[in-house]
Amino acid sequence: MSRLTVIAGPTAVGKGTVVQYMLSHFENVHLSISATTRAPRPGEVDGRDYFFVTADEFDAMIASGEMLEFAVVHGVNKYGTPKTPVLEALARGEHVILEIDIQGARQVKKVMPEALLVFIKPPSWEELVRRLGARGTESEIEQQARLKTARIELESASEFDAVVVNEDIAKCAHDVLDLIQA
Repeated sequence: MSRLTVIAGPTAVGKGTVVQYMLSHFENVHLSISATTRAPRPGEVDGRDYFFVTADEFDAMIASGEMLEFAVVHGVNKYGTPKTPVLEALARGEHVILEIDIQGARQVKKVMPEALLVFIKPPSWEELVRRLGARGTESEIEQQARLKTARIELESASEFDAVVVNEDIAKCAHDVLDLIQA
């Protein structure tokens, strides 16, 4: 039986790495691609990592009801999940993973209460700060904004169906898969 699973957590916790591990090691797992108004990071490809759209295109998708969820993240960029690909993958019997932010997770739970919400937590605050700095993809100002948001997001873990600590990528991915299959 297919299942919609939302994976969320603070910036730099390793959500994307856990999801990529799951996609490469487990069958019948499908990642829903989000749309965003932010610019691509080095190595990201439109249609594979995200659908990179303009703010006007994003707003048109919202107005036409094409989004399952959407949010403004870090007070700057818009992110959202196009609805149709999610519903099509579920209909094919695939487990669909949404890697989204806390606001989006809340929206999905309202629209699809059967969705499993999994919060990925860092082993410690210090490790989260280290991971964010090690990425080298954000300026110091952007890092500080993301860390401010991360403190707030960590307080929302109790709203989720399950919390998994990402100390080891493989273990975290297996723990999430166990939850999906439960």
